[in-house]
Order: sequence, then structure tokens, then C-alpha cells
Amino acid sequence: MKTLHVLGAPLLVTTYDELAARCLEWASQPRCTTIEFVNTHIVTLMRHDPTFRQTMATYDHLLPDGMPLVWCLNRAGAGLQDRVYGPTFMRKFLETAPAGTTHCLLGGSEECGAKLRALFGRLNPELKFLGSFHGWCGADGRLEGDAERTVTEYINRMSPDFIWVGFGTPKQQAWAARHKALVKRGVILTVGFAFDANAGLKPDAPVWMQRAGLTWLYRLCSEPMRLGPRYVKFNSLFLYYLLRDGLRGRAWSGERDPRP
Repeated sequence: MKTLHVLGAPLLVTTYDELAARCLEWASQPRCTTIEFVNTHIVTLMRHDPTFRQTMATYDHLLPDGMPLVWCLNRAGAGLQDRVYGPTFMRKFLETAPAGTTHCLLGGSEECGAKLRALFGRLNPELKFLGSFHGWCGADGRLEGDAERTVTEYINRMSPDFIWVGFGTPKQQAWAARHKALVKRGVILTVGFAFDANAGLKPDAPVWMQRAGLTWLYRLCSEPMRLGPRYVKFNSLFLYYLLRDGLRGRAWSGERDPRP
């Protein structure tokens, strides 16, 4: 898969089907692979915050989760028809994953985890959920109490093919970066909102708004107090960096990007 850069973030040019096939390949390898579904918030945070940029540098693959990123990638010649949206990928992948693939859920509430297991167990009875953790995760990626040790030990003992992580940004990225070297095998997918969206606990934007790049607006109207400050800050910063780098011809680029 080709990689192009938006504001210095290396994003894979791919589709839902191609990514699903690659995930199955990565799960068969004797190593841990980490992937993140990147929206404008995450790209901007990578551009703005050196510490977060170092965290994201530990990831193996970053996927374009937002339509504005797809538009930027297409300006660089990607030719994409759609984004690879985390909630949609999680749903499509778990609905069609081959029989016997094994999965673990980290994050969300116990109610959320139960709804996810019930939903995907009904849609794909051959899936195997090997366990879950719905406790607290700190900003540094540490789990509360003994869970910091026992969860990693459990993952390595049960060896799931896929570890779905929904602690929210930036906690889930910190967890993945902190534990990647400790997890012996499997694909870690940090998907955040995908947990609540697929469990039916929070509404997702209608398809027409998603295609128009307005998912953020729908979510803002759904959770104005929580998301308002974030969107005001990072949407503004995204446009600022896009304009600033665009004037220098560096807002998007090919596989080799000159920025650190």
C-alpha cells in the first residue's frame, strides 16, 4: 500500500477491503502490529505536539479516517473514493471476519462491551471474544492497579488475533505505544468512538454528512460541552497548518516527507 503525507502524517492509501485483507495477514505474523484510524484532530495534534508525534511514530500504519484528509490525499494523487472510517471498518470487519479469528476488547464501559459482544456474536457466530477490560486508563497509557500487569499477561496468554482499543484519544494511543513491545503478537487497532457507535450508545452521523466531511458537526451537536472546545481548537489549527504548509507547498506530499 502506498503512503502519502498530510501535514507530515504518513497515511496509507487503501480501502476497507484491502485493509481487512492486510489485517488478516498481519495477524498471522509472530509480532505485534499497531494501526490507528486518523482524523484531522489526530493529524493536527501530531503536527502541534512533539510528544504526541513521538507516540504516533511507534505505530506501524495510520489510516485516513476523515474526509478532509481524503481530499488532501487526492490532491497528492491518491485517487481515493472514500475514507477508512474506524466505526465502519470495525463493523464491516467483525461482520465478515473468518471463522475462528479471536478478538479482545479494551476500553469502553462494561455495558458497551456486552453490547458489542452480543451484536457481533449474532452477526458472525464464528467470532471468538477471548476477554475484555473496561477499567480506567491514564493519560500515560497505564491501566489502573494490577491491571497494568495482568491485562498484558492475559493478552499474551490468550494470544488474540485482534485487540480493539477504545480508551479515547490520546489515552488509547499512549496505551498502544507503551504496550506494543510487550504484546507478543496480534493486531492492535485503536478505534475510540467505534465502541460506542457500534454498541448503539452514541449516535453516528448519517451517511450524507459523513460523505460531506461533516461528521464532526454532527458529533458536536450531539456532545457540544465535551467536544466543542476540542473542535474549536483543533479544527482551527488544522486549517492554520494547512494554509501555512500549503503556502510552502508542503501541506501534502509523496512517500518521502522532509519534516521530522
